[in-house]
Amino acid sequence: MSTAAERLTDGLYGLGWGAVRKLPEPVAAGLGRRIADTAWKRRGKGVLRLEANLARVVPDASPERLAALSQAGMRSYMRYWMESFRLPSWSEEKVRASFDPKDIHHLTDALAAGRGAVIALPHLANWDLAGVWVTRALGVPFTTVAERLKPESLYDRFVAYRESLGMEVLPHAGGSAFGTLARRLRAGGLVCLVADRDLSSSGVEVGFFGETARMPAGPAMLAQQTGALLLPVTLWYDAGSVMQGRVHPPVEVPASGARAERTAVMTQALADAFAEGIAEHPQDWHMLQRLWLADLDPARGAR
Repeated sequence: MSTAAERLTDGLYGLGWGAVRKLPEPVAAGLGRRIADTAWKRRGKGVLRLEANLARVVPDASPERLAALSQAGMRSYMRYWMESFRLPSWSEEKVRASFDPKDIHHLTDALAAGRGAVIALPHLANWDLAGVWVTRALGVPFTTVAERLKPESLYDRFVAYRESLGMEVLPHAGGSAFGTLARRLRAGGLVCLVADRDLSSSGVEVGFFGETARMPAGPAMLAQQTGALLLPVTLWYDAGSVMQGRVHPPVEVPASGARAERTAVMTQALADAFAEGIAEHPQDWHMLQRLWLADLDPARGAR
């Protein structure tokens, strides 16, 4: 049974999708900034964790610089939510005008050749906007996965939201998602996965900003098993209303080594591409959770 807190969370998200969508865009943007600044001033756990994460990304930043980055990060995070609440009502023209990806040929060439592609992204800027741009501007449907949320009604909201944007959404739990993703790729389809954090035992340890983190093995394993291209993508907000993005060159499958070894090499290459994009635009990395193993396991960090 849902707890009162879970019901409240579900209700707040429902209010966002219902009410924020109807606000004029300048009003919604201003509301997002006010919410972000209020949360930043309260110095809650999420803000403190964001600053601790940014301290790894910008190790020479002064306390004042870190504070400014975390405030900008909270504003970027709330911009993501304000945009996402409104995305279902955006016209195709607005979607096209709101995202300007560079080197998109890495993706379009693969799809034109009938070769599947796995896009892997970190939590940068608005990955939902990038996804709806793919479905509407390119006319390419894709498949993704969603983590089970509590209460179940909140998970259902997220699935319905993303399906309304043209995405096929599979539950992360249950073990059947990988097989479905592989079938989509073998048919020449597109799979998109947010892939900069994995706390499960199957995650791959990678070097990330000088320390060890764990990232999902799925993108690399799918590319190996299906022959699909593995494409890192990074996103960022510019000074105006347009989100920018870059499709990085494909991550190649190593010619030798056991499957686990190839997966480790490919996942490290993803981490390096993510780090490049995050270092260039740290204020747009929405990582308000623990990521590095030293934070997840203090005893390991001390060793």
